[in-house]
Amino acid sequence: MVTKGMRVGKYELGRTLGEGNSAKVKLATDTVSDQSFAVKIIEKSSIKRLNVSFQIKREIRTLKVLKHPNIVRLHEVLASKTKIYMVLECVTGGDLFDRIEDGLLHTTCGSPNYVAPEVLANKGYDGAASDIWSCGVILYVILTGCLPFDDANLAVLCRNIFKGDPPIPRWLSPGAKTMIKRMLDPNPITRMTIAGIKANDWFNNGYTPSNSDDEDDASSIQEDMVKVSEEEKNHDSPIVINAFELIGMSSFLDLSGLFETEKVSDRQIRFTSNRLAIDVLEKIKTNLMEMGFYVQKKQTMLKAIQQESNRKGQSGLSLTAEVFGIVPLLNVVELRKTHGDSLLYEQLCDRLSNELGTSSQVQ
Repeated sequence: MVTKGMRVGKYELGRTLGEGNSAKVKLATDTVSDQSFAVKIIEKSSIKRLNVSFQIKREIRTLKVLKHPNIVRLHEVLASKTKIYMVLECVTGGDLFDRIEDGLLHTTCGSPNYVAPEVLANKGYDGAASDIWSCGVILYVILTGCLPFDDANLAVLCRNIFKGDPPIPRWLSPGAKTMIKRMLDPNPITRMTIAGIKANDWFNNGYTPSNSDDEDDASSIQEDMVKVSEEEKNHDSPIVINAFELIGMSSFLDLSGLFETEKVSDRQIRFTSNRLAIDVLEKIKTNLMEMGFYVQKKQTMLKAIQQESNRKGQSGLSLTAEVFGIVPLLNVVELRKTHGDSLLYEQLCDRLSNELGTSSQVQ
């Protein structure tokens, strides 16, 4: 553990500013210039355990390229045998969430107001296209000071998002109006892309690209500092989901019930488990095989088909089971019926959630 007064390169570390699941941020002072910085300390063991080497590399590369007064600057990256140290600009002024509560924004990013219609539909979506929608919402807020889609009634809010026709103030420039309309296109196929944004005249007005020299700063970013060999990767590790994805899994964001006759709760449930993902899947597989199912396993997902129906007049049950990681030893287990006997499926869900779950069903 890093203690107060410890030196890392030319930086003297002080008090802890914040701490998360895999990293800690400490106040640091440059002993040469006496300038204050924030140093993000990441344990290499955590990177391997959580299998997030790609995310760390991407974060470092992205921050090295971005130069904007509203984006935290990354000054350099240091490494020891056990830790990675990201030397960041020290941002003063208090907690960001205090400013949100004071009126800059009234809804945090990740809420339904920012979510693309195809995400709300819960039918699968292109992540890049849905991110463009969310950026369009943020652009709208920056230019107008209010949300493009906002209503206290969730059903009305979702209906407006699906319609994708926000009120555009007359005083916005033609270029800004076009940009907002293209980014908030409810059809992800015709929605504006990153390439389209970068080629747009309104976007390029006053825009200065960052220097490409920083992209390959080999002295600051060493590939092997966060390298995880193929042999060390555990392909049976659950897919790790973040808070926004967890919110997106919530039943109140699942609008498929508006288009289908069967209730979502009749065909899909989720519950949490503090067992290892591999143990959860093995237990589910054992239960299914004992009940006469043919089970196929692919990494952290099971597909099961009932070989013979036990009830007359009912077709055989088929379902999928998947495990998503939240934090180490806390997973979300999702069971989804794709076809067949609802009563048998309900009994199976109750049995598995009682044996493996740590909480009542999420859905």
